[in-house]
Amino acid sequence: MAKKVLMLAGDFVEDYEVMVPYQALLSLGVQVDVVAPGKKSGDIIATAVHDFVGYQTYSETKGHNFVINKTFTDVQVTDYQGLYVCGGRSPEYIRLNQDVLEHVRYFFLQDLPIAAICHGIQVLTSANVLSGRKLTAYPTIGPDITLAGGQYMEVPADQAYVDSNLVTSPAWPGHPAILKEFYKLLGITIS
Repeated sequence: MAKKVLMLAGDFVEDYEVMVPYQALLSLGVQVDVVAPGKKSGDIIATAVHDFVGYQTYSETKGHNFVINKTFTDVQVTDYQGLYVCGGRSPEYIRLNQDVLEHVRYFFLQDLPIAAICHGIQVLTSANVLSGRKLTAYPTIGPDITLAGGQYMEVPADQAYVDSNLVTSPAWPGHPAILKEFYKLLGITIS
């Protein structure tokens, strides 16, 4: 039976942080349902490209459009074996949706595989699921992790941190690391 992963996104999700894991998981035969609050299957979300070009923080330009492939209100979390929370700007507002938070809590309570990258960790902090957990994120989210009862682990941007069923990475350069660990958590082996 093919694995099914629920992917949380929204307008101005980081382009790479939705496109790369979505396509990588599909290439392994994983069914990936990408959802956004207020969106239905076939709706488009805008993505953003974040990059460092000499400022104190990243710059933002518009990325590709991404087509949502599952209606948010049709999600039955019991259908999924894993959760992937994308980064970018969308986490700052999708975390205000109570159904998003309930979906996240379900995966933590069931001890199912969870991957979150960059600002996606904002969704986890708002879901109140980080007490006693160790994880990484984009550095500006470190204080949020601490306030949510977790322990922020500073790792290079191209790395990931695993704590039980949770794998996190600071930013899109960490895709090889976070995906490798997420595959393991899902029980996927590549030979």
